[in-house]
Amino acid sequence: MNYCDQCGEKLIYKENGIDGKVPFCPHCQQFKFPAFNSAISAIVFNPDKDKILLIQQYGKPYHVLVAGYINKGENAKEALVREIKEETGLSVVSYVYNDNEYYSKSNTLIHNYAVRVETEDFQLTDEVDDAKWYGLDEVLDTIKPNSLAKSFLQRFLAKL
Repeated sequence: MNYCDQCGEKLIYKENGIDGKVPFCPHCQQFKFPAFNSAISAIVFNPDKDKILLIQQYGKPYHVLVAGYINKGENAKEALVREIKEETGLSVVSYVYNDNEYYSKSNTLIHNYAVRVETEDFQLTDEVDDAKWYGLDEVLDTIKPNSLAKSFLQRFLAKL
């Protein structure tokens, strides 16, 4: 961040206690801490918890987890329920927090959850090209290799 998001003034670096040198706006007299996006991603389990839903989006050939940004004024739980409903038409029955990771390509902190939905009968919207349920024995071979989605999935399955 080089300029103030409020007034456009060029930021300087100023000492701020234990935080060290932090961008500071001399006009607004405020420290400007780094801003980033927040998102959720979901390992979506069927009601029996023996299958996981993977999706394909944006014309890409690989399979990933349901995910989406947290909107302003929305908390992570609300975004989790909304994104799953928007993309698949599925309703969340229960969820547990899995893990989180900062994804530098989109400047986003992603919170990952494992979710159980009420039915396997999904209804895709135009946000999703395709979706399919995969058994626990095949899901790791199907999800996008070397992806954050696969890493989240591996971390959760290791806990089971």
